[in-house]
Amino acid sequence: MDVEESKNIDARKLEDQKLIQAAREGDQKAYETLLKKYRNLVYHVMIRMVRNPQEAEDLCQEAFIKAFNALASFNEEFAFSTWLMKIATNNCIDFLRKKKLRTYSIDEPIQYKDEKVKIEVPDHDPTPEKQLIAEERKVLIDNAIQSLPPRYRHVIVLRHKEEKSYEEIAELLKLPLGTVKARIFRAREMLNKKIRNIV
Repeated sequence: MDVEESKNIDARKLEDQKLIQAAREGDQKAYETLLKKYRNLVYHVMIRMVRNPQEAEDLCQEAFIKAFNALASFNEEFAFSTWLMKIATNNCIDFLRKKKLRTYSIDEPIQYKDEKVKIEVPDHDPTPEKQLIAEERKVLIDNAIQSLPPRYRHVIVLRHKEEKSYEEIAELLKLPLGTVKARIFRAREMLNKKIRNIV
């Protein structure tokens, strides 16, 4: 690494430290700058891991939300990009593990070598108390969504309740795709703060 390259790295690190400090103090523009600066990097890694643009987009946004919520724990001795990528890849690995869980019918015995093995599954149905808690949480989350400003509420409902793609939402609302993605990110961030203590 030559002297000029080292200077550039130090300058980027210093710029990131200033943005992180501003973000910790609630500066929304600092959040947006960090998002724009590193979004393509995170998305590029996510798409290579999951090979699905929609899933990569969701994982990218989840990574930034988790990182922004954990900014207080960021150690400035390390590069922000390294820390962010660790969060993003760990989140993606968890996603892939869940996705790859095998599913099979529990009603039919499974053929294993020369015998059929009956799968005995314990009853994990939630207790009435747990069902009540789950229902209460659902109501609280729905209320949190309803409390969002209209431009954020509309996109989050279309994305998560009606399961529309980003492109479909952009077409429905007559908005640029980038605006839709930014609003969904902001809506998720706002919801995360609203429901952090109840879910």
